[in-house]
Amino acid sequence: MPDEFDIIFKLGPTSFNSKDAALLKTVLESGSLNSAASQLGRSYSRAHKRICELEEHSGPLLIRNRGGPMGGGSNLTPKAYELLDHFYRMEATFSGFLRISEIVLQGEVQSRNGEIATILTQAGVIKSLLFSNSKKVQVSFRSDSITLYAPSSAPISSETSALNRFNCVVKSISSHEAIAEVILDIGDDLIFVALVSLESISNLDLKPGSKIVATFKATSTLAIPLSS
Repeated sequence: MPDEFDIIFKLGPTSFNSKDAALLKTVLESGSLNSAASQLGRSYSRAHKRICELEEHSGPLLIRNRGGPMGGGSNLTPKAYELLDHFYRMEATFSGFLRISEIVLQGEVQSRNGEIATILTQAGVIKSLLFSNSKKVQVSFRSDSITLYAPSSAPISSETSALNRFNCVVKSISSHEAIAEVILDIGDDLIFVALVSLESISNLDLKPGSKIVATFKATSTLAIPLSS
């Protein structure tokens, strides 16, 4: 699990965290609470106490098999599987979020129309949400908020809700299992990073040097007062 964060959710008056998930997962893999505690470098008494604390608020988590020809052991209950499923779903969601790049620019507000501000940044003019009266601001938007178009098929400004539009050149592409990070050269040694699917890479026939139009909505862009 990434060091940047820990998943914690409430379980009655206590909390379930990554250490609890690791304990249940290791019990599942080893078939024994004693073995799981040993593998994780914990004492059996502390591991047993923690399971009992969790069970007070969740219901039974382990089915304990005492003695017998297999020497006893522990299996997970449906509730334990439910907790692990919830934990790993949350972990996947937040891990994905942290891997998404954020573009941050400094700028000066030129005009406003309600909550939408027109801001002059080093990348050019950007329309963004702004909820303060500040003049100097920091503008940010996520790489997964950028939509890419071939220049010949990009909608004109009056036909799209994406108020921000930049003509770019693909600088490089870093492909992963199903997605890719596309580095976009927008001129003046400035870049945007767009997160798109590999299918989109293929459909747009993107490669280094390809000309592309990048758009993103004002409502997916946020401006906040620039700290002194």
